Amino acid sequence: MSKEKEKKPQARGTRARQEFVSEAEEVIEKIFQNLIVLEDGAKSREINPDTLNEIFRGAHSLKGIAGMFGLEGVSQLSHSLEDLLDRLRMGKVELSPELLEHLYQGMNTLKTLVDGIGKGQEEDKLAAEKMVARINQLLRSQSQASAASPFSSVGLDPNLFKSLTEYEEHRLAENVRKGVPLFRIHTVFPITTFDQDLTAVNQDLKKVGEIITTLPSSQPGREDEIVFDLIVGCQKGVESILAAAGDRAGVTVEPIPAGGKTEAPAPGPAPGPAPEEPKPREGEGAEESLKSVSQTVRVDISKLDRIIAIVGELVLSQAEIQRLAEHLRGQKGLEELARELFRANRLLERKVSELQQGIMEARMVPLRQLFDRLARVVRQICRQAHKEVDLEIFGADTELDKLIVEELGDPLMHIIRNSLDHGIESPEEREKAGKNPRGRITLNAFSVGSHVVVEVEDDGRGINWKRVKEKAHELKLLEPGIELSPEDATSLLFLPGFSTSTKVTSLSGRGVGLDVVKRNITRISGMIELESEAGMGTLFQITLPITLAIIRVLLVEISGRIYAIPLTSIQENLAILQNEIRTVEGKEVIPLRDKTLPLIRLERLFRLPAPAAPSENGNRLYVVVVGLAERRIGILAGNLVGQQDVVIKPLGKLAEIVPGIAGAADLGSHKTILILDVGALIEESTRASGTVGIK
Repeated sequence: MSKEKEKKPQARGTRARQEFVSEAEEVIEKIFQNLIVLEDGAKSREINPDTLNEIFRGAHSLKGIAGMFGLEGVSQLSHSLEDLLDRLRMGKVELSPELLEHLYQGMNTLKTLVDGIGKGQEEDKLAAEKMVARINQLLRSQSQASAASPFSSVGLDPNLFKSLTEYEEHRLAENVRKGVPLFRIHTVFPITTFDQDLTAVNQDLKKVGEIITTLPSSQPGREDEIVFDLIVGCQKGVESILAAAGDRAGVTVEPIPAGGKTEAPAPGPAPGPAPEEPKPREGEGAEESLKSVSQTVRVDISKLDRIIAIVGELVLSQAEIQRLAEHLRGQKGLEELARELFRANRLLERKVSELQQGIMEARMVPLRQLFDRLARVVRQICRQAHKEVDLEIFGADTELDKLIVEELGDPLMHIIRNSLDHGIESPEEREKAGKNPRGRITLNAFSVGSHVVVEVEDDGRGINWKRVKEKAHELKLLEPGIELSPEDATSLLFLPGFSTSTKVTSLSGRGVGLDVVKRNITRISGMIELESEAGMGTLFQITLPITLAIIRVLLVEISGRIYAIPLTSIQENLAILQNEIRTVEGKEVIPLRDKTLPLIRLERLFRLPAPAAPSENGNRLYVVVVGLAERRIGILAGNLVGQQDVVIKPLGKLAEIVPGIAGAADLGSHKTILILDVGALIEESTRASGTVGIK
């Protein structure tokens, strides 16, 4: 009993820590996204106050969350950043490059603290204190902005200024200093729906200008109305404001002149009759509703994994019911029972499929969250390398399984580091080559059938293929006098320890990188290819399955064993005779529509007993044509067993011993099969075929 009591506080503490980490990560990610927007605005001298306010609110939220969980370091640093952001949004400090750098470093420190807490480590209060001291030092060195009040030139009632908050007064002053035209927008709403109506008007007006303040009007309406005056800064004029406000009744726009003269109000839509007060719905009273506006919940992915395992068991049960129905169909006197069982099984199959699809959708996340993190990496590395690079992002809303997205992060970071360090030239070198001094890296994602392709392209110097060949000779990987094909040269780049860099930098050049990239991509059943042209740049193309959880497979028999091939990788199935197979340069191939298709025998790769040779009467073999991206191979099989949905179960390090295995799955009746990794088999086929000239 005492042991049970001892475990409960620890379990609660672990859950509380994970709740904090989950919520804090979400807030930090959003702040980082807004910091990038803020930095872009600072470059063009167009800082959106809403973006700044959102960052400020994020820091405030983080402070509150940390305080609630008793995390002093995170709370203290969040409070310090909140203070810095408050002074910035109030115009007391300027958004200098130094201040922006402190914001990034402060958020990086917070992310490191939260990551450590998520791993069960003690909170690093010392790191937080050091960052707080740096922020305080910056604030002491920054002089507060002081200028004469510009309000004497604004045609507003002096009493109105008494109603403005300090922040609203600052925003009004900023608009006046910039010469932005000001407008008073007079609105009249039914008292029963004014909150929704006012929110809708605010959202529409934010698209054309800045809402500086919203105040109750000095011109009251009828008893069933409520009237507001909005002060708005807008460069686009009265017509644009009226267009944004729509055809709402009771909206008029009045320009506020500089110099104290007020012009006649511009006509808006004519006020219509007061709308009827809506009748209260049954059960609706004056009390505040406790319903949440949000329709989303945060779910631990391990819970989804457990549900997927249950769905997998349902799939096996459904397959067993189908087998029993087929067995009963041939039994005399049981035909009607078999038909009923078939109908019930079809309904069960549809519902299991819908459940499976729903769970898959719950695991899918947009690549945007990963691409936004990579944007921060590009910014940091550019500062280190003293290079100017624009990151262009396309297809960020393309969705992948959450676990695949997490595993994709490190490979993409390796590729981008290589592009920034070795691919993109210095501004001086680019100008000499007739290029834009600012380099460009493009991240692009798009769906192709049941796969997602992620591309990373730079416009740098490209790969020096001559240097690749020289390095291959130095490492004794290439026989003398042998010319490298593009495929062979690319294979060399992904070998462990292979690097053409002549110097070691803080970013790359240690011979570690592309081999790790390839290994990590292969681990999630993906494939990576690259193209490069000297002086033009390099393109990396990664092809990935959308999910690795539940997949449909084709079951094939090879040397008396059953293997599963993901259906999404299969192009077609062929039946051939043994004598149709040809041998070219030691590799078995067959002709396929004016092309040559390389074949792979899994019994040789997996060292299985050789299957019985086809008899002289021409026993047929089956070829399963599989492919990723533009590469194709044919897998020789003795028989095609059928299709089935399976739940992939990882094999851990056991799968690394034998290439070409993605995981395992249960087929029911305690029978376990191996699932083939098509990407790894394509790579293994190239290697096993005896790549010409490479030792």
